[in-house]
Amino acid sequence: MAVVSLGAYEFEAKDAPEKFPAPLLYVGWEDHKMFCAPHCVPMPPATVFGDFVKNVLPDMYGAHPDFAKVDWSQAEWFSSGRPFTPDMAKTMADNGIGHKSVIRFRTPGLTGLGGSCF
Repeated sequence: MAVVSLGAYEFEAKDAPEKFPAPLLYVGWEDHKMFCAPHCVPMPPATVFGDFVKNVLPDMYGAHPDFAKVDWSQAEWFSSGRPFTPDMAKTMADNGIGHKSVIRFRTPGLTGLGGSCF
């Protein structure tokens, strides 16, 4: 949203990266409304993307009955709204993921509880 200011509009950002233990990452699973909003987690830039998928996502989404059915080789990934193909062997930083990035993934064939999202 654009801002029109009548005077100087200078302030210290309250959500600057140095104010957090690691860069914040927003993560959402498309078509799975059991989770009403993306999760927000601190994610160290040195985290390997494959480790994130294998070790972090199950803690976020493992309670969903569809999660065990996910075929990660078919997952469609989006970074800040744009399709991307993450390199599972590279770090978050190497994949271009930084502070307040948004990652969403879609799992073809899995569309929510009982196919509730179509």
